[in-house]
Amino acid sequence: MIGIWQSIWQSNGEAIVQAVGVGIGATVILDVFGMVRARMMKEPALDWAMFGRWLGHVVRGRFVHEAITASAPVPFERPLGWAFHYLVGIGLAIGFLGIVGAGWFAAPVLWPAFTYGLATVILPWVTTQPGLGMGIAASRLPNPWGARWRSVMTHAVFGLGLYHGALVWRAIPL
Repeated sequence: MIGIWQSIWQSNGEAIVQAVGVGIGATVILDVFGMVRARMMKEPALDWAMFGRWLGHVVRGRFVHEAITASAPVPFERPLGWAFHYLVGIGLAIGFLGIVGAGWFAAPVLWPAFTYGLATVILPWVTTQPGLGMGIAASRLPNPWGARWRSVMTHAVFGLGLYHGALVWRAIPL
């Protein structure tokens, strides 16, 4: 098994490092968008502590909550939630690399990144939203279509972030 990972790293190590950097950049862009949107719409920003709380319960075997805010807090839930958020962004960027190939980083094109970002909206709809007590695709919330639209916008911005992150990465002299 170690030999397989060594082989993947040797043939794709530089591209994986690029994907990590681009994933972090895309997640930062997503966070800036989220802060601006929250201020403009006068709504609370996502509380990553609740994602950390959910993860803390997942490792104890509890995957779905009635309402995550009513579940018992876990130690370090806020840093755990933020770390999870950035690791997901990195993982999605590496997944994107697996789809488009390393050549995309040399000459980024917007539409694949944007399309991929939109497609990733399925992940929170079927994992974290049900786990946090929101139901599949936020179906248990008072305004599920509003939540779905925010998720679509967020993931579209992540796709734009992948593209812009790749442009910035290319401009960094290494």
